[in-house]
Amino acid sequence: PAVWVMTSSWLDLQVVWMAINIFLFLWFYFFYDLGDQFFYTRHILGSALAWARAPAAVLNFNCLLILLPVCRNLLSLIRGSFMCCGRTMRKQLDKNISFHKLVAYMIGLMTAVHTIAHFLNVEWYYNSRLGKYDDLSMALSSLDDSGNTTFLNPIRSTTTTPTLLVFTSVAGITGVIITLSLILIITSSMEVIRRSYFEVFWFTHHLFIVFFAGLVIHGAGRIVRSQTTTNPPHNATFCKDRIDDWGKIQECPVPQFAGGFPQTWMWVIGPMILYVCERLLRFIRYMQTVKYRKIVIRPSKVLELQLVKNGFKMDVGQYVFLNCPAISQLEWHPFTMTSAPEEDFFSVHIRSVGDWTQKLIMDKDKAMQDFCDKLKMGVDGPFGTASEDVFDYEVAMLVGSIWYKFKDSNPKLRTRKIYFYWLCRETHAFEWFADLLQLLEREMEERGMGSFLTYKLYLTGWDQSHANHVMVHADADTDVVTGLKQKTNYGRPNWDKEFEQVRKENPTSVVGTFLCGPAVLATVLSKKCVKYTDVDPRKTKFYFNKENF
Repeated sequence: PAVWVMTSSWLDLQVVWMAINIFLFLWFYFFYDLGDQFFYTRHILGSALAWARAPAAVLNFNCLLILLPVCRNLLSLIRGSFMCCGRTMRKQLDKNISFHKLVAYMIGLMTAVHTIAHFLNVEWYYNSRLGKYDDLSMALSSLDDSGNTTFLNPIRSTTTTPTLLVFTSVAGITGVIITLSLILIITSSMEVIRRSYFEVFWFTHHLFIVFFAGLVIHGAGRIVRSQTTTNPPHNATFCKDRIDDWGKIQECPVPQFAGGFPQTWMWVIGPMILYVCERLLRFIRYMQTVKYRKIVIRPSKVLELQLVKNGFKMDVGQYVFLNCPAISQLEWHPFTMTSAPEEDFFSVHIRSVGDWTQKLIMDKDKAMQDFCDKLKMGVDGPFGTASEDVFDYEVAMLVGSIWYKFKDSNPKLRTRKIYFYWLCRETHAFEWFADLLQLLEREMEERGMGSFLTYKLYLTGWDQSHANHVMVHADADTDVVTGLKQKTNYGRPNWDKEFEQVRKENPTSVVGTFLCGPAVLATVLSKKCVKYTDVDPRKTKFYFNKENF
């Protein structure tokens, strides 16, 4: 089925990513666990050497990837370049946030393994220096530091404790900074914090700057050292039992060691440059003038902003990030644009659901001119999402949002049928939206396209007084909540029934199912798309698409 192809492509991407991670881990594990140049280092540290270095290689790879999924302009550019390709390839770009999280989890896991292994390494270095192990470990730890080439053990005296090494060495200090930054970034990204304390999430997430700076410097400490080639060569397997002869016989010169060349910067320099360019482009857009065309307070504390910006071009389903310096210099919030591309402005509808939106709507109570003068607006975008593909399908099922783009004799418009589902917990949420649906009803009737849009509104929460009111007006021609011809449904949709009906009415169509809503509903709809996609490729196929900001 088509949806299985789409789902398996995401799984294929994860499999490829995981395969690369496993390959890097194993390659570097055996490189350090079997390499002759680490023979003496392994004698002191054992397998903890390989357990420290293999995760470091995986960390480098994932730190290369972590910034790319959040380069919104880069993704929009790639999405535009892939418009000529299949929707399955473009579909992977909609998983950018999921992939970003996946990479972050791997970074967290590998950081934990790397840190624990190095804690053990430092302890074993210290014990070797104190002579708690065998004579060879003591001899290796006591090698003189001649031009920073001879020594192996970074703990150069018995007074240097593991704690002192951690907080005085370059590798130790940067390691602590990196780890603390990562802990704050990951913990503040938990959904409960991100939803309830968005500012905490936003600010701590920018500790990635500290994280990357520490990461680049971290390797300069060169704590892990390997044996270098001498003339004549020092054969470790022959000389390990002849400690007293080191430097006295030709076969066993004093072994020399050197720290590895820092490589992390080579992995991350490219993505860092791309991200800097991304932020510069965002700053340039931020500096461009944005004018208010119209400001409307809709019912239920919904603020509609109609904005004008020179050179701004949008497409259906795209979104922008808004910044209001008077409220917060650093906070940017995403909003799907609710206007049509054909209009000479772009609009967003902002509902009061948090501190930022509440302050914005409260300021609207002031005079119009005062509002425009004080609340300058920065706009970044537009950016593409899965919704851009809504008109690439013959049939579209829209859950949570609505798009309209139909013209007489438009040869590029493939869509011939839209099913629109709007789910709300309270009646007030329908108020600002009903007038748009009423307008669409009239326009479609005038154009003879009454069957183009089928919409179903669902109220998931109500009280007894509302139920009584509905019963009294049950025979009215229009709905008592919205005033529309289509009556409001109470409760949640029976998705099996809805999908079965769509499949029955469109027996040979490709149906795009689009959601702007919670993850739980996304899981349900994704499964329904798989369930109701026909095995026969000539029959109905469902593709699931979800908005990701």
